[in-house]
Amino acid sequence: MTSHLPDGSTLQLGTATAAYQIEGASTEDGRGPSVWDTFAARPGATRDGRDGSVACDSYHRYAEDLDLVAGLGAGSWYRFSIAWPRIIPAGTGAVETRGLDYYDRLVDAALARGVRPTATLYHWDLPQALEDRDGWLNRDTAEAFADYAMVVHERLGDRVKVWATHNEPWCAAYLGYSAGIHAPGRREGDAGNRAAHHLNLGHGLAAARLHEAGVTDLGIVHNLAPFWPETPEAEQAAAELDAVRNRIWTGPLAHGAYDDELLRVAPVLADPTLVRDGDLALVKGSADWIGVNYYTPFRPTPADPDVPVHTEIEAYPGVSPISFVVREPRTDIGWETDASGLEAILVQTHERTGLPIIVSENGAACVDDTFVDGPDGRPMVDDQDRIDYLRDHIAATEAARKAGADVRAYFVWTLLDNFEWAEGYTKTFGIVHIDPEDLTRTPKASYHWLVEHIGSTGS
Repeated sequence: MTSHLPDGSTLQLGTATAAYQIEGASTEDGRGPSVWDTFAARPGATRDGRDGSVACDSYHRYAEDLDLVAGLGAGSWYRFSIAWPRIIPAGTGAVETRGLDYYDRLVDAALARGVRPTATLYHWDLPQALEDRDGWLNRDTAEAFADYAMVVHERLGDRVKVWATHNEPWCAAYLGYSAGIHAPGRREGDAGNRAAHHLNLGHGLAAARLHEAGVTDLGIVHNLAPFWPETPEAEQAAAELDAVRNRIWTGPLAHGAYDDELLRVAPVLADPTLVRDGDLALVKGSADWIGVNYYTPFRPTPADPDVPVHTEIEAYPGVSPISFVVREPRTDIGWETDASGLEAILVQTHERTGLPIIVSENGAACVDDTFVDGPDGRPMVDDQDRIDYLRDHIAATEAARKAGADVRAYFVWTLLDNFEWAEGYTKTFGIVHIDPEDLTRTPKASYHWLVEHIGSTGS
């Protein structure tokens, strides 16, 4: 079978986006409401009270955005996601052909520019109609996801060759159902474990059908992270955190099982009414590659009143009481910057799965308030801190390759300043600035640096 992944001879570079974060047009052409439309409408759910109804208006400006991707260099990779509510507005049932038509146009425009499209089927925008039936807590949602995946593949599979099922299912499960800080905003503790299993199952069901349909390069994208205990007393907590954040995904992929330590932290995953015979066997060996999204390491320490409890601690139900130490330097979103964590998690993921790896997201939120004259004479964000971040993390990726990790590509998060989930529009990750008034796109210094880097390395 022919593989369409990079062959690994050089590290291929590209950029990534997500549908709800950039498309806007949230009620156009038959698109149904998603859980993020509903969640963002709640007072206080997002930092600035805004939503993705307009975002970057990429639904109408996709050609302009693809020009920017193509401008990075010949054969640039572009990872985008498909909005389930655009395709099947109610989650099941009637298919909206206008939604498929949009992605037809997007893919054709990418290929016409020499851009290599990589499609993610689920980046958190669950149709609200499915959440009304308990969302990822309902096993039926996994079946619905597989049906949706086939509808999309039937239309786009002749041109899109590299696919991912889920993006960061840990966030969808635990930030959405345990901590309540992402859509659907439920704070139900152990529910995150149930949602996680159904997300694993949804991947397995979709993977089986997509492979049968001829897909050879199917992956899944996880926000895996290193947990480095700040003190020896935190070593057990670090192992538990690793189980709930990382091994809950890599264990089924590599071994078809949830390991014993995970089951001690999340005993519901041993419930045969939840994890049915054959579920995990379906997941084992189901991925041809694995995506790793990395931003920061985590440093657990025993719960300490003098160390702030990380806001996401509720997203780790069942783990020992802890706090997180966040060292300097930090990005604008408050995450510690340490590129060695990327090298570590890539090597660990290689050892745990043996799969080809794509760094499917990596980038930094920066203040972005320094402007200089750009190459065209227009004001341009001079984001030297982001350039430093990208340079260091690309170097860490190369170090992981030298250490034996089979890393094929590195995608910068993100192309455009966009709707940053619960942060609204208060944090900017883009290598392209978006004017908040007229949505004009202006490449930042980091964009021009990336062009030069790709040109000098040929990747």
